[in-house]
Amino acid sequence: MDAVQSGQLTSKQVLAKHGKSFYWASFFLGKKLADRAARLYEFCRFVDDIADGDLPHRHETLEDISQSLINPQVSAGTEVQAFLKLAKDIDIPINAATELLDGMLLDQQPTAVKDEAELLRYCHAVAGTVGLMMCRVLDCQHARADQFAIDLGIAMQLTNIARDVLEDGKMGRRYIPADWANYTAEDIAQAQPQCRDSVAMATKRLLNLAEKYYTSALLGIQLLPFRSRFSITVALRIYRQIGIVLRRRHCAWWKGRAMVGKTEKIIISLYSLFDLRPKKVPPHQSELHTALKGLAGVDGK
Repeated sequence: MDAVQSGQLTSKQVLAKHGKSFYWASFFLGKKLADRAARLYEFCRFVDDIADGDLPHRHETLEDISQSLINPQVSAGTEVQAFLKLAKDIDIPINAATELLDGMLLDQQPTAVKDEAELLRYCHAVAGTVGLMMCRVLDCQHARADQFAIDLGIAMQLTNIARDVLEDGKMGRRYIPADWANYTAEDIAQAQPQCRDSVAMATKRLLNLAEKYYTSALLGIQLLPFRSRFSITVALRIYRQIGIVLRRRHCAWWKGRAMVGKTEKIIISLYSLFDLRPKKVPPHQSELHTALKGLAGVDGK
């Protein structure tokens, strides 16, 4: 199957429309792996659109999808069937997919993250799990690569949160930990002047935390098959650049999304060639996963 239909769009078209940074990076994967990556992205986008959409009964729909992943007796829609086939073909751990759904279910209620540990567990649910699944997409044979793949997902999600502070506030979500900046989502949605500097400092703190996970992930990329390394490095560096652009704007989150332009993407892609130099991969920094005990891919689970 070259691509799975999502409405009128193929998997690659879904990736091109909604995941521009990932679509750019996919050009360096080769056809087979790029097709797999697009199919995984399509499933992730499918559940994300439900979670963030305005259709009724979103919570129940997400719970039904979660059940259909683990119980073959439960009827599954086309998108879920396509994912299950992909998961079977390349041995994607289903617990990673169900934890992804758990993260989406958390977003169905007003979100007010308490502390850094809660933030990291959420980031693992909605993005660390995707890194874990991508290891299978890329035919990675190193078991310890899972730890670094989770770190990349977490780093990217922290970047997403930093980029989307205003948008998330308008959706009733505040992912910035309360012990960093204890404002309500409504305060943030209205970009109240009294909270701008404090939330900007918290946004910078998000980016600093993301850097720790990007640094770890960049080391682990050496464990991927050689063909995949360049593409994932490009994706990492382009996503990391979003945070750099945001810093250039002094983390002025109330001014809307920070974007990476095409010229910057080309320069970053060329620079990423230097990351292909062979390096010894040190042991994973266990303290990065202290808050993640018991979750998919952590400590071999």
